[in-house]
Amino acid sequence: MTSARLDRDGPLPLWAQLLHDLRDRLATGEFDRGFPTDRELMDQYEVSRHTVREAVRKLQDEGVLERERGRGSFIKQPVLHQPLGPLYSLFRSIEDQGYEQRSTVLTSGEVTDTAAAGQLDLEPDAELVHLRRLRLADEVPIAVDDLWLPAEVGRPLLMVDLEHTAVYAELDRLTGVRPTSGWERINPGLADETDRALLDIPADQAVFVVERRTESDGVAIEWRRTVVRGDRYTFVTDWTGPGTAGSQFAPRSG
Repeated sequence: MTSARLDRDGPLPLWAQLLHDLRDRLATGEFDRGFPTDRELMDQYEVSRHTVREAVRKLQDEGVLERERGRGSFIKQPVLHQPLGPLYSLFRSIEDQGYEQRSTVLTSGEVTDTAAAGQLDLEPDAELVHLRRLRLADEVPIAVDDLWLPAEVGRPLLMVDLEHTAVYAELDRLTGVRPTSGWERINPGLADETDRALLDIPADQAVFVVERRTESDGVAIEWRRTVVRGDRYTFVTDWTGPGTAGSQFAPRSG
């Protein structure tokens, strides 16, 4: 019986013991289908409403739960944080935060693409390698990632299983080419029907549209466009000193 988990003669107040036990149950995934109501917790632990509310409030303060009047408490979905500024790998960013990263390769091959070639300073009919991937964190779809590379640079990637590895790491391993500079811009937007289906989001769910040009020793090696779920991802700028921020405001015309 759940009430037996609380030591009514112990030194810790009941709300603190309840909080500790709820954390344990959350960690095991016991509440993945829904968090109990206050009344259910009162009955399970045989404690007062005040004790339950104090423990639940602590979980809210920790960012674990969110509470809606008349609907009860809900487990907040984890949000990935991406620092801005230096060149980063989405693969490393996801894994560094304790999630299992996996990519499903949707498209892999050689193409011509006038727009992408222009971003890479190439002729309109230049041969490119195009990779399109669905990026997942703990099996939750996070982003749809399209990248184009000059064919002479990207061809070795077509022979690699990219499900559990990073493009930049494989590019370095196979060709010795390493990203050394570039730029990135981020705009809010709405995903098209295809990307919505891949990301499992409704039509009115906002996304980030991230465009990136990557260079190696001054030569363009990658043009990338990534559609990222706005509800599961956030970009963070660390201001460590004057002029070091990695983002800027640019007025948009129209």
